[in-house]
Amino acid sequence: MPTTRRLTLLQALGPGLLVAATGVGAGDLATGAFSGSALGTAVLWAVPVGALLKYVLSEALARFQLASGETVLEGALVRSPLALRWLFLVYLLPWSWFTGAALISACGVSAHAALPLVDDPVTGKWIWGGLHSVVGLALVWRGGYRLFERVMGIAIAVMFVTVVWTAAALGFDGEAVLRGLLVPSVPEAEGGLAWTVALIGGVGGTLTLLCYGYWIREEGRETPQDLGLCRVDLAVGFGMTALFGIAMVLIGTRIEATGKGSGLIVQLATELGEELGSGARWAFLIGAWGAIFSSLLGVWQAVPYVFADFWRLRRAQPGDELAPVDTTAPAYRGYLVALALVPILGLGVSFRDAQRAYAVVGAAFLPLLALALLWLGREAIVGRDLRNRPLSLLGLLATLAFFVYAGVTKLLG
Repeated sequence: MPTTRRLTLLQALGPGLLVAATGVGAGDLATGAFSGSALGTAVLWAVPVGALLKYVLSEALARFQLASGETVLEGALVRSPLALRWLFLVYLLPWSWFTGAALISACGVSAHAALPLVDDPVTGKWIWGGLHSVVGLALVWRGGYRLFERVMGIAIAVMFVTVVWTAAALGFDGEAVLRGLLVPSVPEAEGGLAWTVALIGGVGGTLTLLCYGYWIREEGRETPQDLGLCRVDLAVGFGMTALFGIAMVLIGTRIEATGKGSGLIVQLATELGEELGSGARWAFLIGAWGAIFSSLLGVWQAVPYVFADFWRLRRAQPGDELAPVDTTAPAYRGYLVALALVPILGLGVSFRDAQRAYAVVGAAFLPLLALALLWLGREAIVGRDLRNRPLSLLGLLATLAFFVYAGVTKLLG
């Protein structure tokens, strides 16, 4: 008789929480606060819609992997011409640079705001940002997946509890919140459509969605019978992401977001302190730090998986027997070191410019992922039972259409 593996709550929900927390960072803080300040509670509905679109992509990714035994990257690259495979590397390298620089910069800004070691904020950003990057590198290098999972669990709890508590402490009109969540509308205020699109597209991650496939492998999920658990943990993870985004919009409706770049986190914390007392200032700074550091740690742990997966697939042919990614191999560890250290040079770029570059480069990935999942989810590849059914097809097509529109808007903007 087969034995049933008993899972802890963290193991059962961990991968979904990890992919959600990795995708929530400084950009989500800024987008939520600015949208709330500009448009009020009328655009709250955009947050759960954005989370739902990312859920659709992640569920299709898990379904393909559990049906085929292949990662999405493996499924796409092995079926592509050799010359086209290198285009993925051409995308991955600048994405890693801009993402790494944005995360290191944001960690430096949030830590300096809470505990300034020097008077000059630029120098403080360099010191704290570099320290966070090196600590993240050490945790991933020495601790492996289990330590990473535990540390992320603490950071996730900190970020959600403190930010949601801050929003609740400010108080809000319950009727207006329900109307904003349940009655979709785009305010006619200047920039109303642009902020609404940014809010939908800004919920969750971009390329980091691929990381979910590696994390479910770490948890031993390898068969179609594990799909139900994946759907549950993704629903919980993106539900928490939506809750975080809603909280940031509500904070923005009460505290006008006027800061630019690195000043935004400081400005929001200062005004919250004036409104609710010094405890609220510290709570928000700690929550912002938790959101940003968990995002950095998630990227440091998982994006080297993506590179190592590419490296083992660069010359693979359909039908080849391929060993799983080895996190102790040079491809993984070399990329981890490069990801943690090289973008530190980007701290000379302003926080605002780094976040903008990160958003623009990231916007190009999601339409490609939706296309790949539409192609890989065909019955000929995954079988009749786990193919893209009408509801999945509709969701993926809607996701594709939205992110093509959002990506073009960002690239032209």
